Amino acid sequence: MLPTKPKIRHSKSGDEALTSLMRLCARAERSSGDAMRLMKLWDVDPAEQQRVLKRLLAERFIDDKRYAEAFVREKTSLSAWGEYKIRAALQRKGIARQTITEALASASAGGSTERLEQKLRSKLRTIKYESEYQLKGKLLRYASSLGYPMDEAMEAVEHVISTLSNQD
Repeated sequence: MLPTKPKIRHSKSGDEALTSLMRLCARAERSSGDAMRLMKLWDVDPAEQQRVLKRLLAERFIDDKRYAEAFVREKTSLSAWGEYKIRAALQRKGIARQTITEALASASAGGSTERLEQKLRSKLRTIKYESEYQLKGKLLRYASSLGYPMDEAMEAVEHVISTLSNQD
């Protein structure tokens, strides 16, 4: 195996960080936590980090509410994530709990059961099982890994299994 080059940390000044973050934020939504993480990676002085973040927030390059709403829309519609998984991911991004709750409330809860059932049906094709009990356990674990509450997951699994039984 070839030796790898050590990563060289590139220090940036506050103005360089501001320019870089403006460019990044213009291309895609970023959270304030993302900006802080990048500035720490770039060894930006802590006082400068706060100045840069305030400017990005003032000029609306970064808006945690807008970021959270876009994140929730994307993860519910494209990835079919449940509330718990979305909430945990946004908390890791440094989004405030109140903002997360508002973003989840603004997202339409309707259709989440249908999306979950669709994901369960596609997972069903790849699962090997010997009994209905084993199948139910595997589907429940999968649904909970997607971040759905247990009662919603149980209902969706029961519905998928009952349609499977009706087809036989």
